[in-house]
Amino acid sequence: MVYPIARIIISALLSPWMGKCTGIENVPKKKGALLAANHASYLDHFVIGTKVVPHTNKVLHFLAKQEHFDSPHQWLWHKYLRAIPLDRKAGGKTGLSKAVKHLKKGDLIMIYPEGTRTLDGKMNKAKTGVARLALAAHVPVIPMGITNTFRILPKKKRFPRRGKADLNIGKPLYFTQYYGKGSDKKVLRKVTNIIMKEIARLSKQEYPHR
Repeated sequence: MVYPIARIIISALLSPWMGKCTGIENVPKKKGALLAANHASYLDHFVIGTKVVPHTNKVLHFLAKQEHFDSPHQWLWHKYLRAIPLDRKAGGKTGLSKAVKHLKKGDLIMIYPEGTRTLDGKMNKAKTGVARLALAAHVPVIPMGITNTFRILPKKKRFPRRGKADLNIGKPLYFTQYYGKGSDKKVLRKVTNIIMKEIARLSKQEYPHR
């Protein structure tokens, strides 16, 4: 009962910063999918959650680095988000394996391929975890572009500035031709770059990395 009640309260509190959302119909309600977005602010979680959760009526599982679970307040917060911890020192294998199981059950997994929030507003080079998950679980990737959250609440800032954050959701990306090639580093990088270029387009940015 806590999750839906808190969802309503959080949506109301954050409404001054919530802008337009396009393409919500691209997020599946019944099948599993991997949602991937650029990451510039803690506000990103809410921009996505307040749009996707009411649309699908499903819990949205976030992938989060293990360090977020090391302090009591962070542990509680990420526990509420139903986050899946990723131990990057161990290669994140346990967390990725758990995420694959969720995806195969028809759940939605949210991932920020860049791995951390940007410090300068520009897109960081993405990790290949997003490609590993898509190829292992045989699910589509839903690219998402978030705008203006870096200006509203950048990293190391505690209080948000005025502004509206928009969420642009693209059409599902399918990589069926690469199934069974999840151990090929070149394939993983190629798939990751395809996803990131679409995220860049949706967030009105450039992705210059290879």
